Amino acid sequence: MGNREALLDGAKKCLLEKGYDRTTVRDIATAAGVSMAAIGYHYGSREALLQEALFSSLEDWDAGLQAQLAKLDEPKGPKRFEAVWNLLIEHVKANSTMWMSSFELFMQAQRSPELMAVYAQGQPGAFSAMAALATGELEEDLDPETIDTVGAVQMALVSGVVMQWMGYPDNAPGPKEIAAGLRGIVAALDD
Repeated sequence: MGNREALLDGAKKCLLEKGYDRTTVRDIATAAGVSMAAIGYHYGSREALLQEALFSSLEDWDAGLQAQLAKLDEPKGPKRFEAVWNLLIEHVKANSTMWMSSFELFMQAQRSPELMAVYAQGQPGAFSAMAALATGELEEDLDPETIDTVGAVQMALVSGVVMQWMGYPDNAPGPKEIAAGLRGIVAALDD
Protein backbone atom coordinates (compact mmCIF):
# COMPACT_ATOMS: atom_id res chain seq x y z
CA MET A 1 0.00 0.00 0.00
CA GLY A 2 1.38 3.40 -0.96
CA ASN A 3 1.35 6.57 1.12
CA ARG A 4 -1.76 7.93 -0.63
CA GLU A 5 -3.81 4.83 0.22
CA ALA A 6 -2.35 4.67 3.74
CA LEU A 7 -3.39 8.30 4.30
CA LEU A 8 -6.92 7.61 3.10
CA ASP A 9 -7.20 4.57 5.39
CA GLY A 10 -5.72 6.53 8.29
CA ALA A 11 -8.15 9.39 7.71
CA LYS A 12 -11.10 6.97 7.67
CA LYS A 13 -9.95 5.47 10.95
CA CYS A 14 -9.59 8.94 12.51
CA LEU A 15 -13.05 9.96 11.30
CA LEU A 16 -14.55 7.00 13.14
CA GLU A 17 -12.52 7.58 16.29
CA LYS A 18 -12.51 11.38 16.54
CA GLY A 19 -14.92 12.79 13.98
CA TYR A 20 -14.24 15.39 11.30
CA ASP A 21 -13.61 18.46 13.45
CA ARG A 22 -11.36 16.84 16.06
CA THR A 23 -9.06 14.99 13.63
CA THR A 24 -5.68 16.68 13.22
CA VAL A 25 -2.98 16.34 10.58
CA ARG A 26 -0.82 14.63 13.21
CA ASP A 27 -3.61 12.13 13.97
CA ILE A 28 -3.93 11.15 10.32
CA ALA A 29 -0.18 10.90 9.74
CA THR A 30 0.24 8.75 12.85
CA ALA A 31 -2.63 6.45 11.88
CA ALA A 32 -1.20 6.14 8.36
CA GLY A 33 2.40 5.70 9.48
CA VAL A 34 3.63 8.48 7.18
CA SER A 35 4.90 12.04 7.58
CA MET A 36 2.54 14.98 8.00
CA ALA A 37 4.00 16.51 4.82
CA ALA A 38 2.64 13.56 2.85
CA ILE A 39 -0.88 14.88 3.37
CA GLY A 40 -0.09 18.10 1.52
CA TYR A 41 1.78 16.24 -1.19
CA HIS A 42 -0.94 13.70 -1.91
CA TYR A 43 -4.15 15.59 -1.04
CA GLY A 44 -3.28 19.27 -0.78
CA SER A 45 -4.81 19.75 2.67
CA ARG A 46 -6.24 18.04 5.72
CA GLU A 47 -9.71 19.14 4.64
CA ALA A 48 -9.37 17.66 1.15
CA LEU A 49 -8.15 14.34 2.60
CA LEU A 50 -10.89 14.19 5.22
CA GLN A 51 -13.52 15.03 2.62
CA GLU A 52 -12.34 12.23 0.36
CA ALA A 53 -12.14 9.86 3.32
CA LEU A 54 -15.64 10.74 4.45
CA PHE A 55 -17.19 10.43 0.99
CA SER A 56 -15.41 7.10 0.48
CA SER A 57 -16.58 5.89 3.89
CA LEU A 58 -20.11 7.04 3.16
CA GLU A 59 -20.11 5.04 -0.08
CA ASP A 60 -18.98 1.92 1.81
CA TRP A 61 -21.45 2.64 4.59
CA ASP A 62 -24.30 3.16 2.12
CA ALA A 63 -23.44 -0.07 0.31
CA GLY A 64 -23.67 -1.95 3.60
CA LEU A 65 -26.99 -0.34 4.44
CA GLN A 66 -28.35 -1.10 0.97
CA ALA A 67 -27.27 -4.74 1.34
CA GLN A 68 -29.18 -4.94 4.64
CA LEU A 69 -32.23 -3.29 3.08
CA ALA A 70 -32.11 -5.72 0.15
CA LYS A 71 -32.43 -8.61 2.62
CA LEU A 72 -35.72 -7.31 4.02
CA ASP A 73 -38.38 -9.83 3.20
CA GLU A 74 -41.41 -7.64 3.80
CA PRO A 75 -43.79 -6.60 1.03
CA LYS A 76 -44.76 -2.96 0.68
CA GLY A 77 -46.97 -1.64 3.40
CA PRO A 78 -46.90 -0.95 7.14
CA LYS A 79 -44.72 -3.96 8.04
CA ARG A 80 -42.06 -2.96 5.50
CA PHE A 81 -42.20 0.66 6.70
CA GLU A 82 -41.57 -0.51 10.26
CA ALA A 83 -38.80 -2.90 9.20
CA VAL A 84 -37.03 -0.19 7.18
CA TRP A 85 -37.18 2.30 10.04
CA ASN A 86 -36.03 -0.29 12.58
CA LEU A 87 -33.07 -1.03 10.34
CA LEU A 88 -32.27 2.69 9.91
CA ILE A 89 -32.47 3.36 13.64
CA GLU A 90 -30.21 0.39 14.41
CA HIS A 91 -27.83 1.71 11.75
CA VAL A 92 -27.75 5.11 13.49
CA LYS A 93 -27.00 3.47 16.83
CA ALA A 94 -24.24 1.30 15.38
CA ASN A 95 -22.69 4.04 13.23
CA SER A 96 -23.24 7.22 15.23
CA THR A 97 -19.70 8.49 14.67
CA MET A 98 -20.10 8.24 10.91
CA TRP A 99 -23.45 10.00 11.03
CA MET A 100 -21.88 12.73 13.17
CA SER A 101 -18.98 13.11 10.74
CA SER A 102 -21.38 13.49 7.83
CA PHE A 103 -23.25 16.24 9.72
CA GLU A 104 -19.94 17.94 10.57
CA LEU A 105 -18.88 17.88 6.93
CA PHE A 106 -22.23 19.28 5.86
CA MET A 107 -21.71 22.17 8.28
CA GLN A 108 -18.24 22.75 6.82
CA ALA A 109 -19.84 22.89 3.37
CA GLN A 110 -21.90 25.89 4.44
CA ARG A 111 -18.67 27.92 4.32
CA SER A 112 -17.08 26.21 1.32
CA PRO A 113 -18.57 26.70 -2.15
CA GLU A 114 -16.31 23.92 -3.47
CA LEU A 115 -17.54 21.42 -0.93
CA MET A 116 -21.15 22.51 -1.40
CA ALA A 117 -20.72 21.83 -5.12
CA VAL A 118 -19.65 18.26 -4.28
CA TYR A 119 -22.78 17.86 -2.14
CA ALA A 120 -24.94 19.27 -4.94
CA GLN A 121 -23.54 16.69 -7.37
CA GLY A 122 -24.62 13.88 -5.09
CA GLN A 123 -28.07 15.26 -4.32
CA PRO A 124 -29.98 13.63 -7.22
CA GLY A 125 -28.61 10.21 -6.28
CA ALA A 126 -29.45 10.77 -2.63
CA PHE A 127 -33.03 11.77 -3.45
CA SER A 128 -33.39 8.73 -5.71
CA ALA A 129 -32.13 6.39 -2.98
CA MET A 130 -34.44 8.00 -0.41
CA ALA A 131 -37.44 7.71 -2.75
CA ALA A 132 -36.68 4.03 -3.28
CA LEU A 133 -36.37 3.56 0.48
CA ALA A 134 -39.75 5.22 1.08
CA THR A 135 -41.65 3.50 -1.72
CA GLY A 136 -40.01 0.09 -1.79
CA GLU A 137 -39.52 0.50 -5.54
CA LEU A 138 -36.26 0.03 -7.42
CA GLU A 139 -34.49 3.33 -8.09
CA GLU A 140 -34.47 2.74 -11.84
CA ASP A 141 -38.27 2.34 -11.83
CA LEU A 142 -38.94 5.72 -10.17
CA ASP A 143 -40.21 8.66 -12.16
CA PRO A 144 -38.52 12.09 -11.78
CA GLU A 145 -41.46 13.62 -9.88
CA THR A 146 -41.37 10.87 -7.24
CA ILE A 147 -37.62 11.32 -6.86
CA ASP A 148 -37.96 15.10 -6.49
CA THR A 149 -40.88 14.99 -4.06
CA VAL A 150 -40.89 11.73 -2.12
CA GLY A 151 -37.09 11.55 -2.19
CA ALA A 152 -36.66 15.07 -0.85
CA VAL A 153 -39.23 14.61 1.92
CA GLN A 154 -37.82 11.21 2.89
CA MET A 155 -34.33 12.79 3.05
CA ALA A 156 -35.65 15.50 5.37
CA LEU A 157 -37.41 12.91 7.51
CA VAL A 158 -34.37 10.63 7.77
CA SER A 159 -32.07 13.57 8.58
CA GLY A 160 -34.41 14.84 11.28
CA VAL A 161 -34.96 11.44 12.85
CA VAL A 162 -31.22 10.74 12.81
CA MET A 163 -30.56 14.04 14.59
CA GLN A 164 -33.15 13.17 17.23
CA TRP A 165 -31.66 9.71 17.79
CA MET A 166 -28.18 11.20 18.09
CA GLY A 167 -29.21 13.99 20.45
CA TYR A 168 -32.15 12.60 22.40
CA PRO A 169 -32.24 8.81 22.02
CA ASP A 170 -34.60 8.36 24.96
CA ASN A 171 -37.24 10.57 23.32
CA ALA A 172 -36.58 9.92 19.64
CA PRO A 173 -39.43 8.48 17.58
CA GLY A 174 -39.49 4.86 16.54
CA PRO A 175 -41.25 3.39 13.51
CA LYS A 176 -44.72 3.46 15.09
CA GLU A 177 -44.40 7.12 16.14
CA ILE A 178 -43.02 8.11 12.73
CA ALA A 179 -45.93 6.38 10.98
CA ALA A 180 -48.47 7.99 13.34
CA GLY A 181 -46.88 11.39 12.78
CA LEU A 182 -47.02 11.01 9.01
CA ARG A 183 -50.67 9.90 9.21
CA GLY A 184 -51.40 13.00 11.30
CA ILE A 185 -49.76 15.24 8.72
CA VAL A 186 -51.69 13.61 5.88
CA ALA A 187 -54.93 13.96 7.84
CA ALA A 188 -54.22 17.67 8.34
CA LEU A 189 -53.73 18.05 4.58
CA ASP A 190 -57.05 16.34 3.87
CA ASP A 191 -59.06 18.70 6.12
